[in-house]
Amino acid sequence: MTLAPNVYDAEPIPETARAEIDRLLQSGDLFRYTAPEDAPVSLLEAEFAEMMGAKYALAVASCSAALFLSLKALDLPRDAKVLIPAFTFAAVPSAVVHADCQPVLVEVKDNYRIDMDDFAAKLTSDVKAVIISHMRGHTSDMDAIMAMCDAAGVPVIEDAAHSLGTLWHGHKIGTIGKIGCFSFQSYKMLNAGEGGILITDDADLIARAVIMSGAYEHNWKKHKGPRGDNTSALQDAFARWQNQLPLYNTRLSNLSAAVIRPQLGELQRRVTDGLRNHNYVAEKLNKSPWIDVPAPLAPETRAPDSIQFNLVGMSDADTRAFQDAAKQRGVSVQVFGMSTDNARAFWNWQFIGDQGPLPQTRDMLMRACDTRLPVRLQKPELDFIADALVAAAADVKAPSAGTNAA
Repeated sequence: MTLAPNVYDAEPIPETARAEIDRLLQSGDLFRYTAPEDAPVSLLEAEFAEMMGAKYALAVASCSAALFLSLKALDLPRDAKVLIPAFTFAAVPSAVVHADCQPVLVEVKDNYRIDMDDFAAKLTSDVKAVIISHMRGHTSDMDAIMAMCDAAGVPVIEDAAHSLGTLWHGHKIGTIGKIGCFSFQSYKMLNAGEGGILITDDADLIARAVIMSGAYEHNWKKHKGPRGDNTSALQDAFARWQNQLPLYNTRLSNLSAAVIRPQLGELQRRVTDGLRNHNYVAEKLNKSPWIDVPAPLAPETRAPDSIQFNLVGMSDADTRAFQDAAKQRGVSVQVFGMSTDNARAFWNWQFIGDQGPLPQTRDMLMRACDTRLPVRLQKPELDFIADALVAAAADVKAPSAGTNAA
């Protein structure tokens, strides 16, 4: 009997990280501002910014912290409305609330991307910012979004927690909006357990974010511009905001940076492997009449480490039976709308108040399935997962076919 593949382990930490981790542990020098220069966090920021083609980067405790600081750096008025997709993780509306703003949910279509008609209707004059969550790495129509937001003078923050390595018309996701935010949580392309980073080309925004992240007194002097260029624009912005802003202390530690930095060179390989694995499994799943893996938008080159698909022609009872059948065959499937207290189901975000029924997003969540697909998996493991899912659907909708597929 073939054993089910292990999809739970995160991306491994390269052996090259161990020497730096040991050095830090021996020295106890884990705080990013202890060293006068070239602390591991500072090096990570410079290397990540250069990799992304951005001027500035700030590494922080999480992607949620990056989103929160981005909103605060924009200096939005209290209770400002911020548009976000109705399909995202609870941390996104939480970051909006933490920034003393009001999230406004936008409908999402059954391809997991923003409904542009609803987006246009809700982009009213009282909306002061937009967060675009590229949820599970699915890119919404950034051409239309940026055109509308630029015309309205509304800044766009990209929540690219799931999209490091994704391209839109060949441009890196996270560099299209005013600010891009990324995650280093365990199940992301770069694994530090926890952590995040934001990037921008705006000196004033990065200066405000740096100070609020916890660069007290004059620690902001250790933050440099591109390639170590301590530009007058950046230094003028730091001096302007010194002592003017609260400190939220959301810093990243040197130990986390030491874990992340050696993985930067692994990113492109992981992206390539992840896309190959995803497309291979998607092709097999789409042969089932009861499973649909939505296609990417034309300008989008994805960087997935999981796969999402919709169940077709299944009732609630069928959907639960499919989950059970897949589990019996060795593959765990999360149905976003049917997992108790799922943090990706908008009706569980009761802290933001009633946002209306959002029927399109609700219907999608009740049939949208999510399965881990780590980039390290090999073809036999991919076959196991795909065959189990196809057979599980047949178990429910055509039992004799499912038995034959076992």
